[in-house]
Amino acid sequence: MTRRVVVVTFAGFQLFDLAGPTDVFATASLLTGEHGYRLELTAPRAGVVAAGNGISIVAQTALDQVTGPIDTLLVVGGPSVPEHLGDRELIVAIAQLAGNARRVASVCNGAFLLAEAGLLTGRRATTHWLMADDLGVRYPDVEVDPDPIYIRDGDVWTSAGVSAGVDLALALVAEDHGHTLARSVARGLVVYLHRPGGQSQFSTSMRTSAPRTEPLRNLQAFIEANPTEDLSVPALARHVGMSERHFSRTFTNQTGLSPGRYVERSRAETARRLLEVTGHCLDRVAQDSGLGAPETLYRVFRRHWRISPGDYRRRFQTNGS
Repeated sequence: MTRRVVVVTFAGFQLFDLAGPTDVFATASLLTGEHGYRLELTAPRAGVVAAGNGISIVAQTALDQVTGPIDTLLVVGGPSVPEHLGDRELIVAIAQLAGNARRVASVCNGAFLLAEAGLLTGRRATTHWLMADDLGVRYPDVEVDPDPIYIRDGDVWTSAGVSAGVDLALALVAEDHGHTLARSVARGLVVYLHRPGGQSQFSTSMRTSAPRTEPLRNLQAFIEANPTEDLSVPALARHVGMSERHFSRTFTNQTGLSPGRYVERSRAETARRLLEVTGHCLDRVAQDSGLGAPETLYRVFRRHWRISPGDYRRRFQTNGS
């Protein structure tokens, strides 16, 4: 059975919010043949729709012309979303189409359109981290979590900013056809091999402020490149020629994370990569990532990615590792 995916667009939408997920579905269709996806673009009016970057696409149907059952209703985001929250025609149409859909999903701040349509009431949701606070303030009946790259709450899925739409689409493909196909699609598109939804929107370096001083910027690189070294506060302080107290205070002030928290997150990311690309036992992964013991690996992994190391490997390890 071919699954019908209806994508809602509007003037000023984010092109990548559309292109990333639809290419995931299209690649899955190439690999599965008749059991793939049929994509349908819609907008308030059929015809040419200009994205926020000036490039235009063609919506095959107008919103009020979309009829019949829908497998997946996907609402994209974009810089113009705030302007469309008062567009009752668009909001009502999204709510009506959702009633005919098996599941509903949004990319980036498309979550605002779902919320305005009442589709996120009482649900947990995410969006681009820069807009998460606004989403929570505007829609207090939505439980907003700014950290995960995507969230599933029942039959409603929401994702973080822009590229997270690819992760969302891969997760939908995995739900429909299994993780093996999702991994094949990811490899075909040369994208990250299906990050779990619980993973943070930020890597260790992304979720911290860039240090103002070169010695601390160099220290960040040293930490990430040498997870098995002694990365205790005394050792790091010696590395940059500071007293322990001054180092801890300066590092925290300039990065927003304490040295210990930064080191743990960096080692957790190293462990994640080792689980994806090697067949090492958990004992060795714990050692090579600097976490030391499997018990520590398990505890840290659950804290950062809400999944056990073993489950993560079963779902996301590359073939041939």
